[in-house]
Amino acid sequence: MDVKALLAQNQERMRALYAGVDQTERYMRLADLFREKFAREPEMFVSAPGRTEIVGNHTDHNNGRVLAGAVNLDTVAAVAPREDGMVRLYSDGYDKPFLVDLNDLTVHDGEKETTFALIRGVAARLKELGYKIGGFDAQVTSTVFKGSGLSSSAAFEVMLVAAFDALFNGWSIDAKLNARISQYAENVYFGKPSGLLDQTASAVGGLVALDFGENPAAVEALCCDFGKKGFSLCVVSAGGEHGNLTADYAAIPSEMKAVAKAMGVNVLRQVSAAQLEAALPKLKNNVSDRAILRAFHFVDEDARVVEAVDAVKRGEMEAFLRAVIGSGESSWKLLQNLYVAGSDNQEMPLALEMSRRMLAGKGAWRIHGGGFAGTILAFVPQNMVQEYAQRMDAVFGSGATTVLAIRPEGVVCLKEHAV
Repeated sequence: MDVKALLAQNQERMRALYAGVDQTERYMRLADLFREKFAREPEMFVSAPGRTEIVGNHTDHNNGRVLAGAVNLDTVAAVAPREDGMVRLYSDGYDKPFLVDLNDLTVHDGEKETTFALIRGVAARLKELGYKIGGFDAQVTSTVFKGSGLSSSAAFEVMLVAAFDALFNGWSIDAKLNARISQYAENVYFGKPSGLLDQTASAVGGLVALDFGENPAAVEALCCDFGKKGFSLCVVSAGGEHGNLTADYAAIPSEMKAVAKAMGVNVLRQVSAAQLEAALPKLKNNVSDRAILRAFHFVDEDARVVEAVDAVKRGEMEAFLRAVIGSGESSWKLLQNLYVAGSDNQEMPLALEMSRRMLAGKGAWRIHGGGFAGTILAFVPQNMVQEYAQRMDAVFGSGATTVLAIRPEGVVCLKEHAV
């Protein structure tokens, strides 16, 4: 495969995917690594973006609404098929390949929370749904840094589904189904009870309003150029690792659904704020107080997404920024996903308080992603970006601040004969 020629043929598309940043050397290096590892040419590249959650923190798993967007950071794989039913995947930072025999698609408890589980889980679900699967070689690189709240795991899952799809099914799986297959692998094989937000935003792309009250989720594409509105979208890596926090994340949907069950329904989307308030005497001492507070976060946050989406459609940045700030305050106060139990380090609240002091009356700030560790999100006036980044990096380390752009497409495949 002539990588430079392929990228030249897709020049305008690549500029849009990566906000004008030239990716030629990155893709050529990825192809070189593939050749070094496998002594043959890759047949295609598959790219899946990270995602940013703008409003709608921990609402998807109770059939709520989310405003999200794909970003110009991604996971990219150079791939080519094999005939022996094996997946051999090399990834940045790992000396040895991940080897998975697709003849065994059972859940392996010893693979929980590993890459092996995601590969096996994606393949298993594809086969269950009647799609073709087969072995392949892959060399993977990613700019979606782990623990960032940008969903590196979802980008990897979505990329895997797309690789199987492009190699063996002629690119026949739509973005929504890709997301559901990816979620299945994460829930059942990886062992993390995530909602569908991360995978959907990565697979679909663009700035999107998602409503998980419908099955499959309703997806509404939105148009908003934050740059033209005078703002840059920044994430700040405040610190901490997501890897050992699965129980903390799992407690949030579990507690929310416990409140729903106590009110005689399955999910909190079926509950109004007024109903929740009226049920307080019944809920107290039946479920935990924290669960009740988290339920209040859900009903408020679900309504807040509607407000934010309406503000985007009207082009009213002040109303939009208020919704973003309100989302962050609710996560801090009611959802309580800024602190890690037993730790004296409070990087997330510190990063948010620093942002408030710089951006109050000018921009917006909130927790980003699942919380507890990782990143915060800020809408920063463009004339303040340099100052904001310098001050945040001085505390959280050089390069802690990343300026993002919304990526117009979700998962894509690049090959010499277009899919």
